[in-house]
Amino acid sequence: MKILGINASPRGNESKTLQLVKAVIKGAESEGAEVELIDLYKLQIEYCTGCGACYATGECPQIDDFEELFDRVRNSDGIVFGAPNYINSVPAPMKAFFDRLSDAIHCQMLTGKFGCSVSTAGGGKADVVVEYMNSVLMNLGVTVVGGLGVAVGMYPSALDQAAGPAEELGRKLVKSIRGEIKYPDQDEMHRQTTEYFCQLVRSDKERFAHDYDWYVQKGLIK
Repeated sequence: MKILGINASPRGNESKTLQLVKAVIKGAESEGAEVELIDLYKLQIEYCTGCGACYATGECPQIDDFEELFDRVRNSDGIVFGAPNYINSVPAPMKAFFDRLSDAIHCQMLTGKFGCSVSTAGGGKADVVVEYMNSVLMNLGVTVVGGLGVAVGMYPSALDQAAGPAEELGRKLVKSIRGEIKYPDQDEMHRQTTEYFCQLVRSDKERFAHDYDWYVQKGLIK
């Protein structure tokens, strides 16, 4: 079992968000998972241009680190997103990564995987960022096991206090992957989302040629 952590903070080893992500994957590791941590700021992820090539061909014309990163995501069983609060959202590299996932969302490529998100904020609303990142996971077909937001500026001891809950979140992630925790409501949501996208790609087979073929190969479009 492999857990992939993706940290989107520009502060390197000084990053408080990094500490939180590390705590989550430490918890996962304690349950026997293999873990990997990626610093998104060390990668080159270009902005999505909205060209639609991915829908038609399954390939993006941009030449950067996106495909390698997404391959790592697809080869993982669990995903941990981490980002600081940048005006109630994520930093630009994380948003650029999310925007490039449109075809993966159309095809629900991460169905069957589990994930969670963590965020830190100088003031507040880290929970808003967590909710946003978890919504991206849900859009991809990932089952979300929880999240954790920490206001580190207002409460200096908050990060230390969050270490325990963060590790527990990592353990919960592994237990969920093992099937020890069930999420029937999310299962139904994923079913409905897949049905929606099947209908969408059927409506314009030429525009969504790759996505249509994807669902045909999965046996979801006859």
